[in-house]
Amino acid sequence: MSSHQFSKNLKARNLITMSLGGVIGTGIFMSTGYSIQTAGPIGTILAYVIGSILVCMVMACLGELSVHDPNTGAFHTYASKYINPGVGFITAWMYWLTWTIALGSEFIALSTIGQQYFPSIPVWGFSLIFTVIILLLNIINMNLFSSSEFWMSLIKVLALVVFLGLGILIIFKIIPIHHTHFKPFFGQLTANGIFPNGLIPVISIVLSANFAFSGAEMIAVGAGESQNPEKTVPQSIKHTLIILVILFIGTIVALGSILPQSDSSLAQSPFVTILSNINIPYASDIMNLILFITIFSGANSGVYAASRMLWSLADKNTLPKGLAKLSKNGIPVYGLILTIAGGLLALFSSIYAPNTVYLALTAISAFAVVFVWLVIGWAHFNFRRQFIKAGHSTSELKYKAPLFPLLPILVIIICLLSLVGIAFDPNQRIAIIIGVPFAIICYIWHALVYRKKDHHE
Repeated sequence: MSSHQFSKNLKARNLITMSLGGVIGTGIFMSTGYSIQTAGPIGTILAYVIGSILVCMVMACLGELSVHDPNTGAFHTYASKYINPGVGFITAWMYWLTWTIALGSEFIALSTIGQQYFPSIPVWGFSLIFTVIILLLNIINMNLFSSSEFWMSLIKVLALVVFLGLGILIIFKIIPIHHTHFKPFFGQLTANGIFPNGLIPVISIVLSANFAFSGAEMIAVGAGESQNPEKTVPQSIKHTLIILVILFIGTIVALGSILPQSDSSLAQSPFVTILSNINIPYASDIMNLILFITIFSGANSGVYAASRMLWSLADKNTLPKGLAKLSKNGIPVYGLILTIAGGLLALFSSIYAPNTVYLALTAISAFAVVFVWLVIGWAHFNFRRQFIKAGHSTSELKYKAPLFPLLPILVIIICLLSLVGIAFDPNQRIAIIIGVPFAIICYIWHALVYRKKDHHE
């Protein structure tokens, strides 16, 4: 085992900003407008409230597991220990693929923004630059990575806080807005009724809200590299969830209160439209900069999480043991290089095989988010039962999730319902069609190749 070589430098603020780096992505800046158009403002707020309740429950389950057993393998290790090694194997590969596939699309998004200002540089040129920077931020030492993620996450949070502040001033007519259909004092929220398109779109947006909150679980990946996890992990979880829920739901309330549901800019650039309508100069350039930092931060924290998953698989002998070697600074170098290589392959597949390979990869990624949360609830349910059965008392737990066994059972049920919802949504159905067979193939592969190793360990 080489886990003792990991540097234990991460503080609570690093875990919070790393988690925010993974969560605050293009979803909140780009997709919320589309959600408001689809389900109406009240429907979207309701969907995000449901999503935030689910993420709070998942994080409570994960908090108990990661405080009791802080390790870099996080949920894949908990799945192996408390459910089945095959389920742990699926979880690790699903989670690795989620961030690696995202890396490919993030490189394209970053390049698209870059080409607006430097049109002569091709996509591959920008991708190469971003690859080198992200690799350097992750490979030199943990202090460089955690500092970069801290400042980028801070900028994203401040951008949403400033927008929220401006939104409140617009809603209460303190700042005038040049928009002919604007209804002050939250009148816009119910201008077309509570659920203008019925309840079905709201269910679809609940699924989008779940994806929007994905990344919060990254705190558990960092627990194995944190100082005093008994204190830092619960602190990080609480502060992260408070920040996310206030910013996400507040932003949706502001957007829905200012722009009419029929406004075409909702689906494209609602933030730019609002900033332009209150005469903020260079509104589109400001948003481009914030988007650039948002996407880059997501790629940076995603590479961190994915590389630790590969290290953990190697550490458990389900990848060549040599891949578990750490640098003298406690960095899993091979995991980092393989993750970035996987991201570049995802990038190439999105360009050369968008309707086959890349479609399949993104479908697995969409399925993986709900699958990983389901596994966290399942692992927590089994852990607590095994813990008590072994003669322990809950008073021995340094952090105890509330409402056991109802909490993990609800997590499992809601995640299963989400998967059923995905199956009924024609735009997302492919996630089930490809995700379920992929999970079964992973499980069979583990059973055939690694069962003997598991018995020997």
